Formats: sequence, C-alpha cells, structure tokens
Amino acid sequence: MRKNKAIMIGAGLANMAAAVYLIQEGHWSGDQITFYSLDDHGSNDGAPTDTVTDEYWNKNHPMENRRGYVARGGRMLNYRTYVDLMDLLDRIPSATEKNMTVAEDTYDFDAKHRTFDKARLLEGGKGIVNGSHLGLNNADRLHLTKLIAMPDSEEEKLDNVTIAQYFSDDPHFFGTNFWFMWETTFAFRIQSSAQELRRYMHQMIYEFTQIEHLVGVNRTRYNQYESIMLPLVNYLRDQGCNIVLNRLVTDWTFKDTPMQDEITVTGLEMTNTKTGETEQVAVDDETAVIFTNGSITDSATLGDFDTPAPENMDYGAAAGLWKKASQRFYNLGNPDKFFADRNASEWVSFTLTTKDHLLLNEITRITTQVPGNALNSFISTSPITNLGHKDVNMSIVVHHQPHFTTQKPNETVIWGYFLYPRRRGEFVDKPYIEMTGKEMAEELIGQLSKVDPGPGNIRDKQDAIMASIINNIPVYMPYASALFNNRAKTDRPKVIPQHATNLAFTGEFAEQPYQMIFTEQSAVRSGEIAAYHFAGIPMANLVKTPRYDKDLKTLAKAAKKMFD
Repeated sequence: MRKNKAIMIGAGLANMAAAVYLIQEGHWSGDQITFYSLDDHGSNDGAPTDTVTDEYWNKNHPMENRRGYVARGGRMLNYRTYVDLMDLLDRIPSATEKNMTVAEDTYDFDAKHRTFDKARLLEGGKGIVNGSHLGLNNADRLHLTKLIAMPDSEEEKLDNVTIAQYFSDDPHFFGTNFWFMWETTFAFRIQSSAQELRRYMHQMIYEFTQIEHLVGVNRTRYNQYESIMLPLVNYLRDQGCNIVLNRLVTDWTFKDTPMQDEITVTGLEMTNTKTGETEQVAVDDETAVIFTNGSITDSATLGDFDTPAPENMDYGAAAGLWKKASQRFYNLGNPDKFFADRNASEWVSFTLTTKDHLLLNEITRITTQVPGNALNSFISTSPITNLGHKDVNMSIVVHHQPHFTTQKPNETVIWGYFLYPRRRGEFVDKPYIEMTGKEMAEELIGQLSKVDPGPGNIRDKQDAIMASIINNIPVYMPYASALFNNRAKTDRPKVIPQHATNLAFTGEFAEQPYQMIFTEQSAVRSGEIAAYHFAGIPMANLVKTPRYDKDLKTLAKAAKKMFD
C-alpha cells in the first residue's frame, strides 16, 4: 500500500537501508522520513568507551574506567551472499575515504588485506589444529546431507527442533572440528534452531570447502560503525532525514476495525530517555511505520578492567514493543521465543585496548598470522559439554590495526567472546559472566600459553602485557544469540504481515523466504522489501539472491569436503 511518509522505529542497518531505498528508488525526499531510536549504532557498533557509557542500557550501570574502546560485537561480510548489502553500500559515500562509495572502500581494503586464517582452531598439546580435517563420520555426513537436500517447501519440518534434537542420535557431531568452526564462525549453540542451521547450510554451502581458512570472509577498513553505520547516518542527514535519538517507543495506538485482523497504526507513545517525558506521535493515513522489532544488543551492559558487566534482566526495548503488538494481533509472531530464554541467547564479549603492540605481536607469533586474519577459537583442555565433549571456550578476533580512526599509532584493539558465559574459565576459576576485564585478559593469556610453541612462553611476559592494557571492557549481551533461538516459522512476523495497511517489520526478527539471519544481508533486504512495498515498486526489482545450494559444482565440492 503506497505511502508518502515514513516513521522508522529503530535506527539500525535495516531501517537505514529502507530509508536509502525510499529516497533513491522511491524518489522520496529525506524530510519525509523520521527515525525514533535509542541510538544510531545498530548492532554494527564500535566507539570510544566514554561515548557510550550514558546510553540507555548503561546509564544505570556506571563505569569507573572509561578509557579505551568498546565493540559489543562484530560481523564478518561475504560478498558472494551479501548482495543486498553491497548494493546498498555502493549507493553511499565512505565516511573516511574520499571519492569512494562504502562498497568501493570495502573492496579496496579487502583486496589489499585478504583473509587467510592459519590458526582457526587452537588446542593445548596440539597448537594449531588442522581444521581441514572436519572430523565427520558417516552419521554426521548423513544428517548434514539431509539438511542440505531439504527443499524450502519442507523447512517447516524443523519447526521447534533444536540442533541438539536434530543430532540427538549422533552426539559425535558436537565433538568435530566442523562443529567447533561452524558454531564459532556463525554463533550457533546446541540449543539453537535446526531450521536456522538448515538455512545457513543452504546459503553458505560453499564455505564447506574453505571454513578452516575463512577465505570467504570480507572485512571493512575500520569497525563497522565507522565503515558502515556512520556513512549511512551522514548520507541520511544530508538528505534531510530527521533522526531523533534518545527515544524509547513504548506503545501503539491501532485503528479499531470490524475485522480485527486489520493492522493500522494510528499513533505511537514514546519516552524521552534524557528528560523522562512522555511524547505522543500521531500516524496519519499517508505514513508508513517501519519497525525493527528486536535487537541483539538490547539490554547489553558494560563492565571495565576491575568490574564485571552487570547482568541486566530488562526485556529488550524493541522486543517489548513487538510483544504489545503481538498481543493485539494473532499473526505477528511470538517474541518470547527469542527474548525469554537467556540460556539459549546470552553472550559475554570483551574489547581489549593496549598502549603498545606487545600482546598483538605475541598473538602473531603464536598463531603465525598477521592481524586481520579473522578468528581464533580455543578448544578446552578437558570435556566441558553435557555430552562429555571438549568444546570451544573462547574466541578472539584480532583486527587489522587501527580498528578505530582515533586510535593512537601504537594502540591495539582486540575483540573476543564467550558463547557460553556460564561456563568457568580454565585459568581464572569463575564463570566468564562474573569476570572483570582484568580477569578476561588473564584468561586470554592462559589460553594462549597452552598453545604457545615457544621458545619461551607468553606467560613470561604476562606482567608486561597486563601493564600495557589501557582497558578491557566486558559486555554482557543477554540476547546476542536470540535470533538463533529455537522457533517455528510463524514465530517471526513477515516483513509485510497479512492485513497490515501501514506497518512493516525489519531486521533479524522478521521472517523472509530463504534469508539467513545474523547477517547484514538479511537486515538490508528486509528494509529493501519494506521500502519497495510502501513506494509501490515491484518486488521483482529486488536485488537477485544467488542460490549456491542449487549449483551442482558447489554441491559436489561440499560433498567431497565432507570426506576429508
């Protein structure tokens, strides 16, 4: 249903993409578009620590040490599948490189800094694990083949089936190198949805042949806030879009209709998080409401070098608003599937800033690779899973430096995460969720020490490394993996729900055919669909999605790799 104005609830990547497509393809003026959001970081964040400590989720959890940098998370790009993202980025000027679009900037940087991960898995007693040996047996291969062969039309067979349940008669799978790499590359947990695993197996099938080196990974020049989000913010402000921050949208007004399934938004209630005042915004017949109905960084909190990140029990802000809509209408999904099961969704991450390159150089020596080559995951010394398997207990991403434009010449920024934050450290005897930034750094040095090939050991330099740390910021994210939570297809609303006249859903908690979540690709495409719908542009004009799962050569290479 064509509109000529839009209200965006949320200023993340999906809604910013929608605004760009409304302007460039729908020929809207920027002043027809208004954003209401808590912040403009989205999930692709990164910032000096002192600039984010007063944001909504952190204001009740003050920090004493505000030095250094923080990134709640980060996501890897992939040109081959992220076709909508690259289309978007080719429409926007870079914020850091003159006379380049963001896409050109990314292509230029990535071509000069290609990813080849030589130390994807590390294990005590072995050092660098040969990840090219996936470790699959025939039962593993059979289960994976069934996922790959399952057509889209049968996907609902995996409604409410966890990965653990899908492999329940094949526990060996969870002790393979393949699982160690897949879970940490894409952030799956055994409680995650088998339906989502199937989608990843389909859309990322070619990664079978290169997962141990991550050569399919592409990266931005700097952190994704400065390299992706900031250019979008700059462009949209230049176009006249009104981006109103520090607004928490708390409730809806819907039109009363004889048929109770018609969804027409007539007003929004919101709180100014700086003043505490309540505001009402009317929604007229000419206005579309485009809503990002969940965020994986909602309710995240920060610690510091001497303080663990506090556990925040708040329900996600966007998810809370989604829940109110879903209680009014019966076809808008089930937010509790994603935001009421922290055991399946929570993470702890950390961002470590040092004043010199001592730690960076030690990691380079131990992993035999220069910074920027993606992801190093440490396998536990002893079994730590309920199935009696070893598992990855922490992972780090050693960025190309500088990762932030404002870093001093000798400063280093490293990011890491724990997929299972209730597990205990091997070198600091407490759950990761309870660790200070200092203790997380000590745990990292311990993990590196057990795979150090020598001569000497990184432990010999521990005092100097600890003295070099400017700050290490733990981040508790209760919903970091919520988008993977076990679900049925009907638990997420469609981008354009049936009988909706002016409401669209965008982001990682909106259902789209075939698309895999936790990717900038799916976020951008949802915004593109919403924009095309309200601008009256045929959906046939959407960027074409490649289907590598239907390419015989790709499938043959994947099948061969299963037997390596």
